[in-house]
Amino acid sequence: QVQLVESGGGLVQAGGSLRLSCVASGTILSINTMGWYRQALGKQRELVATITSDGHTNYADSVKGRFTINRDNAKSTVYLQMNSLKPEDTAVYYCNAGGVHTLFERYRAMDYWGKGTLVTVSS
Repeated sequence: QVQLVESGGGLVQAGGSLRLSCVASGTILSINTMGWYRQALGKQRELVATITSDGHTNYADSVKGRFTINRDNAKSTVYLQMNSLKPEDTAVYYCNAGGVHTLFERYRAMDYWGKGTLVTVSS
């Protein structure tokens, strides 16, 4: 019912910037929280940043001051601007939509994940 499609990943040198985008589509009525998580090779998936529908943000300590999350509620889209990238930021970045109400699940909130986009930062 709901699909999340990420874009914007790629290869960048240390100190560079990338902007990730994630579009949610489907029979969506509302999305509470949208966010980005990442998983490096051999490590567990970890939170990068989240943003609620009214704009409250939360960041991992490791990205504070370098990454910025924002969203366009009308477009069901979330962005992650990543500046001053470091090799340790290399990972697959996953988009998450939490607390989603759809036309067919009006009263039960669901969570959805995208398939991920690879970000590689070279030293």
